[in-house]
Amino acid sequence: MSEFTALRLGSAWQRIAGLMDEAAQNFVRTSFSSVVRDNWDMAIGLMDSAGRQFAQSSRSVPSFVGTMPVTLGHMLARIPRERLNPGDVLISNDGYLGTGHLNDITVIRPVFQEGRIAAWIGGTFHSTDIGGAPSVEARDSWEEGLTIPIARILKGGEENEDVIAFLEANLRQPGETLGDIRALFAVFEQAEARLFRILGEEGIADLDALAAEIFARSERSMRQAIAAAPDGEVTDEVTSDGFEHPVTIRLRLGIRGDALTLDFTGTDAQIARPVNSPLNFSRAYSHYAVKCAFDPQTPNNDGCFRPIRLIAPEGSIVNPRRPAPVWGRHLTGHYLPILVLAALGRLIPDRVIAECGSPLWNCYFTGEHADGRRYVRMFFMNGGHGALPMRDGPACLSFPSNVATQPVEQFENAVPMLITEKRLLPDSGGAGRMRGGLSQRLTFEATGPRPVTVTYRHERVQHPPRGLLGGLAGTGGRDLVNDKPVPAKARLVLQPGDRITFETPGGGGMGPPSERDPAALERDLAEGYVTEAGAEAYRA
Repeated sequence: MSEFTALRLGSAWQRIAGLMDEAAQNFVRTSFSSVVRDNWDMAIGLMDSAGRQFAQSSRSVPSFVGTMPVTLGHMLARIPRERLNPGDVLISNDGYLGTGHLNDITVIRPVFQEGRIAAWIGGTFHSTDIGGAPSVEARDSWEEGLTIPIARILKGGEENEDVIAFLEANLRQPGETLGDIRALFAVFEQAEARLFRILGEEGIADLDALAAEIFARSERSMRQAIAAAPDGEVTDEVTSDGFEHPVTIRLRLGIRGDALTLDFTGTDAQIARPVNSPLNFSRAYSHYAVKCAFDPQTPNNDGCFRPIRLIAPEGSIVNPRRPAPVWGRHLTGHYLPILVLAALGRLIPDRVIAECGSPLWNCYFTGEHADGRRYVRMFFMNGGHGALPMRDGPACLSFPSNVATQPVEQFENAVPMLITEKRLLPDSGGAGRMRGGLSQRLTFEATGPRPVTVTYRHERVQHPPRGLLGGLAGTGGRDLVNDKPVPAKARLVLQPGDRITFETPGGGGMGPPSERDPAALERDLAEGYVTEAGAEAYRA
């Protein structure tokens, strides 16, 4: 019988979950980069002594949460736990061992208690500058930037000068990246002390005992949720724009009793372009979709995913072999949640969403200020969210990643660019009983005296987000320079005065458009979300 009453378990869990949120807030407030401070492209996680995912901050990026324990396993294969000491901190950004690409740096610290490792606390964040020159033309992973091999960046609480020097010599903005890493050092120090205070006040001598109880209850809850769905096997596929040729991802989803299988057999092979999604990333986002559909309220941890079996053939675009390029792995991996949800729509239609204007759109701006200082900045922009069973899709909401949008003023203060336009696009959401979310149009003008290099890789241009259960597709995206179409995956140089415009994709609709409430359509017309021409799709 469990030693934890519901009240005691709930109190301990809520306090530890709150600690993770506090740690994330502290990281954001002390970070040096806008991608952490403004976009929240990061995660803070706590793992038990065995390295299993236990708790995380509520605004953690789902893929980072899902990959962090796997990264820790690779770290311990390189540096066994018996060689670690209090104050040591491990680091790596290897895409195949971590989140899928080099721009994400994972830093993990062992938490010692009475001479043994009692837990692990980690942080993962996106670094805009990771050396090299990230390019849509990369043909292998070595062309994509700096790989930080698994190493101790802190030894006994002191910085490893060799690792620091290695990073400083290979980054354009070492102060920013190292500033974020050092912010994590401070976050870990504070979080560890508060973790032990919480455990002491709750009368818990062993975190593993608490974790085991949470894991068991979460697994039981997920199994019950799966068992309540009808048994069955369904197939679906989604086609991405790809590069020279489209890429198709195929899924066979099966439910039997309290277990679920996701089988990507038949998916297209990896390609020599940076859209391959390493297995860690593919697994994390596939699991995420199942969690959202079946059991979103239960604490997210290792136990939730034990009922899920994932099959992803090695050499496919969702499980590539090294050294396939992976910089834009989200251009494949972000399709997986919407593919899983589309398949589940035939079994549990009341718990899914239509396809979103995903994968996430963003762009990199690099260049020099008038005084010669270099800058590297990234800007996120979102498409429309897919429609939900009982409501319209939100406009311009990030999914499946949950990164925030940087304030326009912050961006314009950091780079010699002016955002001259940022508006919703009418009729961009797919028609349906519930309308897809609207997309947006943004225009950036180069206002400085020097050229600006823009690197971007966008999807959903040739293959717009599909509707679900009779809903219509959203609109596809577009990229333009000085109002002329340009490729959706490119590295371009803007001269002073040039303008680059991005029109993101709209979300898919759900249910037949003819079933839309006439009052809702009239509101859409009055608010400008739908034009008279677009309303014809509902009246046909």
